[in-house]
Amino acid sequence: MQNGLDDSLLFPSRLLEELDWSQCSAQFKPAISATAPGDNLILRPLQASDYDTGFLQILGQLTSVGDVSREMFQSRFDSMKACKDTYYILVLEDICTSQVIGAASLIVEQKFIHSAAMRGRVEDVVVSKDYRGKQLGKLLVQTLTLLAKHVGCYKVTLECSDDNIKFYNNFGYEKSAENYMVARFKD
Repeated sequence: MQNGLDDSLLFPSRLLEELDWSQCSAQFKPAISATAPGDNLILRPLQASDYDTGFLQILGQLTSVGDVSREMFQSRFDSMKACKDTYYILVLEDICTSQVIGAASLIVEQKFIHSAAMRGRVEDVVVSKDYRGKQLGKLLVQTLTLLAKHVGCYKVTLECSDDNIKFYNNFGYEKSAENYMVARFKD
């Protein structure tokens, strides 16, 4: 327990160890993986104590986070953890600074179609400005793509700007013919 927060992981870290990297579609030079992301870095599931390690600040480099209190964070963490096999949030931590320097999410949706299959969605991929150019965004996306397959998703999707299409093509993602529509209720 750190600062009153439960240090439990959002999902079992063994899932990262079970990934089949022989199915990796991206190339890493130099070689990195979920179990060896680089010097002084670890890739792991989100834990409740990440409220104090910069997780929300990293998300703030991607989009508006708002004012999230410790209690709000813990409540959301507990809610996500209770939805077993649904939320897989990865963080990259610099173990020298004990700070989160990257994050990405896989959300698994249970369906009735495709014989009651599951669909994955990759979201909220971000790497700290100070750590970009080290293949870490690529590592996050590849790990979540392999994880989606490992947990049984029949497909995995993501949303991106036109500028990022080429990046995501490296992982086997293709631009679909469907239109992406949105109805926003909050920023």
